[in-house]
This record gives sequence, structure tokens and C-alpha cells, in this order.
Amino acid sequence: MLRRLTVENYALIERLDMELDAHLNIITGETGAGKSILLGALGLLMGNKNESGTIRDESRNCIIEGVFDIEAYGLEQIFEDYDLDYEPQTVIRRMISPAGKSRAFVNDMPVQLATLKELGARLIDIHSQHQNLVLADEAFRIKAVDALSATTEMVKTYRTKYDALRAAERHLKELQDAAEVLRRDEEWLRYQVDEFEAAALKEGELDEALEELKVLENADQIGEALTSLRNILDAEQVGVLEQLSAAESAIIRIKENYPRGEEIAERLHSVVQELKDVSATVGDDSERIDADPERLQRLTDRVNMIYSLCQKHRVKDLTELMAVGERLAEQLNAITHSDENIEQCRQEINLLREEATKIALEIHTLREKGATLISKSVEGMLSALGMAEGRFMVELQQCEELQPTGCDKVRFLFSANGKVAPQAVEKVASGGEMSRVMLALKALLAEKSKLPTIIFDEIDTGVSGRIADAMGGIICSLSENMQVVSITHLPQVASKGDTHFVVYKHDSRTNITRLTSEERIEEVAKMLSGSEITSAAIEQAKLLLG
Repeated sequence: MLRRLTVENYALIERLDMELDAHLNIITGETGAGKSILLGALGLLMGNKNESGTIRDESRNCIIEGVFDIEAYGLEQIFEDYDLDYEPQTVIRRMISPAGKSRAFVNDMPVQLATLKELGARLIDIHSQHQNLVLADEAFRIKAVDALSATTEMVKTYRTKYDALRAAERHLKELQDAAEVLRRDEEWLRYQVDEFEAAALKEGELDEALEELKVLENADQIGEALTSLRNILDAEQVGVLEQLSAAESAIIRIKENYPRGEEIAERLHSVVQELKDVSATVGDDSERIDADPERLQRLTDRVNMIYSLCQKHRVKDLTELMAVGERLAEQLNAITHSDENIEQCRQEINLLREEATKIALEIHTLREKGATLISKSVEGMLSALGMAEGRFMVELQQCEELQPTGCDKVRFLFSANGKVAPQAVEKVASGGEMSRVMLALKALLAEKSKLPTIIFDEIDTGVSGRIADAMGGIICSLSENMQVVSITHLPQVASKGDTHFVVYKHDSRTNITRLTSEERIEEVAKMLSGSEITSAAIEQAKLLLG
């Protein structure tokens, strides 16, 4: 619960401090005194976006701080989820600079606004005047029914299945679109793949072919050169090898008498052996290399084909060309297997839809039971609020298609006259009737949600007299199990409070003060009689305050 609220340099507030009671806190004040400003500051503390005009003095920061007692509410997990330091007495601070930059802290740890908003939703429910309009909001009605039907966790499980179903459906659409695009190009694609398969490209073959082409294109010239070399080396009597061998033999014969003879003989022997290897290589090549026009033509055609494919597919070499062929083959294979993938995805969708539908129907059954209890409970409260003939119904309509929240649409139906069939509450209820319906729903929700704090901003608008007293009684009963802050103009409600604050304006500044017992009598009397307090109003105030 909110123990202390401090607001500094916000709108018309210079500085104010509020020490709140654990039960029912009443806030009153004249119209325009700044009660809505106070709620705006509290909204910022709960993670609302900063609006222009927030800062009163542009030379310093706006600071809003709340101290919360949270030990009894089991909030340790959310602190762990967001990696925050848990403290039984938690301090939340919002700071806004003159430049409009906002910073938020939880127990002095900086946090994102999304985190602050999530934590704030676990601490305070602020019911402002315009929130009566949420009765027309499908999302609110569903959320309310789920909260009161104990289906919230089951809805979370369903939502996981629903999101998976929608993701699978999107994937199926992508597969179908991709398959359609591919099928439009299938004929061309198959031609391309066939062309690559016919080419039967091999890594490195182009370099090898170009090397062989050079030889074949110059076969005659190469043959003449090799023949000439063989003749020089191997010709009888005049061949180099014959002459060097003879020289080697001559040197060997004189080496006994010639000190360097053995060295020269060895060197000549090495030369002779090397030239013999050269002669053998030249002899092999000479026999192998031959002008082969057919081979030349085949290689020329092969090289031209490879170059033509490279140009066609705009690649610079054989390696890139082979990569193109592989990619085209993969695309064609994707077409071949697309039907299999689509069918597999359809089966997955059918399974997810079955699972989601099963959970949705279970939720529907629980909602039906909850709807009956909600209808009876709200009607009971409406009766206590002076609407004995008031009828309230929670109507569930099953949808043909699954929705993010299940298979139901929810309507709240209302009739102030038992003889008139209930219709949509947002269409037929007056302002006062809307207030009473909303209070009844909020009372039920508060009981189920076990929130630490609920704030009512003039929820009693449009009612007076005995009905106002009854509304005050319901609000008071809520404060037995939770902290309640009620901003009101009704003395019947104000008199129920454990603590009473008055908001007032002085020197164009909004201030707040906590009333003593005597001051409460005077304030309630003022609410009864207006600015001129009569003795009768004083006596009536004393009666109301007990």
C-alpha cells in the first residue's frame, strides 16, 4: 500500500507530502483546487508518459516519490523478473528535468517506464471519472470476466497456443507465396538446371583446358622444337650426349695423373644424367604432342561454353559459376518439396488449432459459470445502491474464429427497470447508473485481484442522498481488506473515511492538508451546506461522522 506520497515542482504544486492511512483515505476540495493534478502526479509515478506543462519552475527538476509497504503482497517474483532489489518498504521515484527528460527509480535503481508501468499495475488501480467509459471496451469486459472467473492463467496458456497458431499461419502464407513465385519460374528454372547438368562442370577444369589448348594450338611449332632438341642431344657421333660421354671417359682415364680429374668427371657425369632426363622428357612429349584437330575443337568448344555460361550468369570464374548452378538446383528442389513443406505446415496448424480450441472451450465453460455469479453479485450490489429492479447480465457470444482471448465476445447488459429487457450498459445507463455499475464491478475485481491500493476519482458522480450513503458503505467495506483512496464531492462518502485530506489552492498553488477531527466536521458541513456553514449542517456532519 501507498504509505507516503511526495510531489515537488509539479504543475500547480510547489511541494506536498501525504501520509496515507492503511484503510479509507478521503480527498475533498473545491472544483479546480487541483485534485486531478494530484492524480496526474500519481499517474507519472505509475509509469504514465510525461505531458507538456509538467514542471512548475523551469529552473529545477520535478520529483514525485512514493513509499509503498509491499511485504504482504507477494511481489518478490516481479522484482526478480526485472532484476530489482526487493525491499518490504519500496521507494519509487520519478524525476523529470526542465528539458523534459524523464528518469525513474525503484529502490534507487534506474528502470525503464515499461518496468515502472508493470510494477505500478501490481500496486495501484486508479479509477478516474472517464473510466466508466471502459464498460464499452471489449478488452476491459473480457479482462474483468476472466479476473472474476479465475481464468486469467488459463488465458495466458491459451494465448501462447494462439500466438503459435498465428505464427504458423503466417509461415504457411509465406510458403505458399514463395511456392507460387517459384512455380511461375519453374520452366525457366528447370531449363537452367538442365543446362548446368549437361555442362557437368568440374572444379579447375577451365585452367587445365586452357593450358592444353595452348599446347594443341602450337603443336607443330612445339614438335619441331622438340625434334631439333632431340637431334642435338642424341644424334650419333655428333650428339651432345655422345660427345659428353666420351669426354667423361677421357677424363676418367687421366684422373690418376690429373689431380682435379675425378671432380671434373663427376660433374660431367651429373650433366650427362640431367641431359639424359631432358632427352627422355622431350622424347615422351614429342610422341604425345600431336596436332589433334578433333581434340582441339572439343577443348575450344568446352572453353567457349564455360565462358558463355559465365557471361550469361554474370560471374567472373568457374567457381562462381558452379555456385550459381548449385543455387538454381536448390531452388528447383525447393519447388519439388514445397508441397511437402506446405502440407507439413498445414498439419502443424491443424494441431495447434485443435489445442487452442480445446483450451478456449474450457475457458468458455468457466466464463459461463463466472458470468452467472458476476451477474448475481452485481445485481445484489445494485439493489443495495437503490436499484432494486436493476438487472445486470454478462452475455457471452461464441465467435466463429478464435480470438486473442479465446472464443468469446463479452457484453455487459443492463436495465434499470425489471420490465425492460437489458441492453448494452454503455448505451442505456445514465451517468449515475454507470457509476453504480462500475463501483459494483470494481468492488468484485478488488476482492479478486487483491491489489494493495485502489483509488476512486469521483466514482460517485451522479448520485446523492441515500444512494450516496450506500456507495460510501461499499467503498468503506472495500477498505477493510485493502487501502482505498476516494476523491469525492459527497459528504455521505467523505464521512466514511479513516483519514480526510482537503486539497485547496492558495496563491495559485495547490496544497493539501490532513484534517483533524474538528476540521473534518467543518469540511463535511461545508459539503452539506455550501460555503456558508449553518448550525444544522454542523449537526448533520456530526451525525454522519458518528
